[in-house]
Amino acid sequence: MSGGKTQIPGHRGLRAASAASRGGSLIGARILRTEDAQLLVGRGQFVDDITLPGMLHAAFLRSPIAHARVRAIDPGPALTIPGVCRVITASELNPALRTRRLPMLVPNPFCENSRTAFALARHEVCYAGEAVAVVVAQSRYVAEDALAAIAVEFETLPAASDCRAAIAPEAPVAHLGAAHNRATEFTTAYGDLDSAFSAAAHIFHEELWQHRGGAHPLECRGTVASWNGRDGSLMLWSSTQTPHLEKRVVAELLELSPSRVRVIAPDVGGGFGPKAIFYGEDAVIAAAARLLNRPVKWIEDRREHFLATTQERDQYWSLDIALDRYAKILGVRGRMVHDTGAWMPWGVVMPYIAATTVPGPYHVPAYGLDVTVAYTNKVPATPVRGAGRPQAVFAMERLLDRAARELRIDPAEIRRRNLVQPEQMPYAVGLTFRDGKPVVYDSGDYPECLKRVLGLAGYETFRHRQRNAREQGRYIGCGIGCYVEGTGLGPFEGVTIRILEDGIISVASGAAPQGQGHRTMLQQTVAGQFGVPVEAIAVTLGDTDAIAMGIGTFASRITANAAPAAAIAAESVRKKAIALAARVLSVQATDLVCEDGRITAISGNKASVTLAELAKISQGYPGFSLAPGETPGLGHTAWFTPPQATYCNGAHVAEVEIDIETGEVRILSYVVVHDCGTLINPLIVDGQIQGGVAHGIGNALLEWMRHDENAQPLTTTFADYMLPSACTVPNITSAHIETPSPLNPLGVKGAGEGGTIPVSAAIAAAIEDALSEFGVLIRQSPVTPQSVVSLLRSGL
Repeated sequence: MSGGKTQIPGHRGLRAASAASRGGSLIGARILRTEDAQLLVGRGQFVDDITLPGMLHAAFLRSPIAHARVRAIDPGPALTIPGVCRVITASELNPALRTRRLPMLVPNPFCENSRTAFALARHEVCYAGEAVAVVVAQSRYVAEDALAAIAVEFETLPAASDCRAAIAPEAPVAHLGAAHNRATEFTTAYGDLDSAFSAAAHIFHEELWQHRGGAHPLECRGTVASWNGRDGSLMLWSSTQTPHLEKRVVAELLELSPSRVRVIAPDVGGGFGPKAIFYGEDAVIAAAARLLNRPVKWIEDRREHFLATTQERDQYWSLDIALDRYAKILGVRGRMVHDTGAWMPWGVVMPYIAATTVPGPYHVPAYGLDVTVAYTNKVPATPVRGAGRPQAVFAMERLLDRAARELRIDPAEIRRRNLVQPEQMPYAVGLTFRDGKPVVYDSGDYPECLKRVLGLAGYETFRHRQRNAREQGRYIGCGIGCYVEGTGLGPFEGVTIRILEDGIISVASGAAPQGQGHRTMLQQTVAGQFGVPVEAIAVTLGDTDAIAMGIGTFASRITANAAPAAAIAAESVRKKAIALAARVLSVQATDLVCEDGRITAISGNKASVTLAELAKISQGYPGFSLAPGETPGLGHTAWFTPPQATYCNGAHVAEVEIDIETGEVRILSYVVVHDCGTLINPLIVDGQIQGGVAHGIGNALLEWMRHDENAQPLTTTFADYMLPSACTVPNITSAHIETPSPLNPLGVKGAGEGGTIPVSAAIAAAIEDALSEFGVLIRQSPVTPQSVVSLLRSGL
């Protein structure tokens, strides 16, 4: 059963967003990010800024071949180079790290043939860039020079490159001893597809493809490990999105008690998904520090990022859409092949999310998608900003544009006719999401979102502008992209709040930001509870010693998990402080208010006591008992566990101009209307949208990780792999709708990926519209200048 109004599990008892439950007036304030002051004057501390006494430097020897046997490794010549301390291969690692494969971190029932890598390849390499050894030396320069002196005997093996060819029975296998390259196959479906297509007045078919590309944050990966031989403890600084996960895996692989491992994610210069993955390099650097009893640093260079950091896509889609005579969707069916690369460190998350995202904001009575996940000899594929959703939205929006063109219906109108209506909320789609819960849209007004974006984009007057431009010899077009995104995934996030003896309010969370503004968001959430400025809130993030557990920052989940936890913890500490103040001041708790760092009686002599004084009193006095019912200190840790994902949504309109001689695509305007529930800080959300759209423009027009028929990477520098620049990305016009989620006390949803998700779809539609008189049809992403010229030539 799909498409019906439903009750949301866990909904009962949760408070709707209100002035009281939001934690005061700072919720919704456009406060400048408090993180930026340090960063703007160069006082940030990134992994490469960590310098320790006696520190050594590491460089990894990586396979130059996509698929090969490792016959022998001779480190002898490298060890003769002055400054080289050690060359470590898999055979020198501790037993667990040597013999165990890296854990598959997101299990799924569909992962029937899952494979993960070793920290250092032992007998076989399965992609160009896989690490086989590490050199530790006095400097990175010496370590790099020594790599060339290591003698490795590789036996080249046949490689699987194209994922469509890889699933053929006669294809070369991506792994020695494998029977085939099919990692898994599954179907997501609901409704009666046979009846839907039998009753259809119109059926349209599309073959679509989305490229493979990387994340390319400003800061690549990096790790510093320091081993304390006296007590057998390990300190690890890592450019990671998931420090608690890294701590757990490092402890397991190095056979250490978790109590002996501390991981800190300092300032992180962008993540976008791949830094959530656990990589073998981190464990190897930790092992090297233990072997040498010296701190060891490894900083990934840009070429390594191209070769060894996880990427996303390719996906090939074959789809049909069935519509009635009024252009209302009856059903969508098809097949998708997903390239997972050589390994599956994050399971089938990406193809599964893509498969369950296709219906989007539309009422689709019947749906079915057969998914095949293929191994190839490429870098593993894991989530990059959007995590499968950009591909799914591209597929669905391309189907709607095809139907609109064939039926001579305005693209906006066909979307209006099919949008889920606000009165249908909560709306059960009929699918199961990656968290094992039903896909149930908790709130949203999709028609209003589309209406507002069309108004801001001047959509009604666009055809007039287009005709005028054509008379001037210019080719302009307009495209629409709509989406829904599951955000705020569990299982939990925690926040510890304590009032310190100087009155500062300490906040600690397992969140590990990479530029999202988590510190500011938590300060705003907490400050209102105590009536203090954000400067009075000291936030510690990304440190496994600061809070016992944490999941990490990915999947647009922190605001929807950590912010409710912070609100709950702050409310508890505030109540505890007021109760103590009531005893100290000999008044009723109901007669007290908390403002400006003190608790004051609102009647009588208006006596007051500061939070600093209460923090000291709460710890008692040597040799004296606490008052009955009191507990030591003014602190509380709260864990928020969401009952299911919460779903944000948005609509984008792109207007572009095409140079038909060069194929250049210039974006004239880009408009976004976005709904992520209650906005804690609209300024931060604006920044997330702007950055997300920039990322999406790269996906739509430029970024393409190319490989040859032997799976050898061809684009391993920025001379070949293009990123969007300031000249490419326009100023984004954005507006917000707030439909609070009923799934958490603040009504918040995630906002980190929505700016990216529909960009390729909207820009592809705009390019197709601009070149409609040439019969150009866009069925792939990215649409590079070369592909535009090629399409124009074939159309002519």
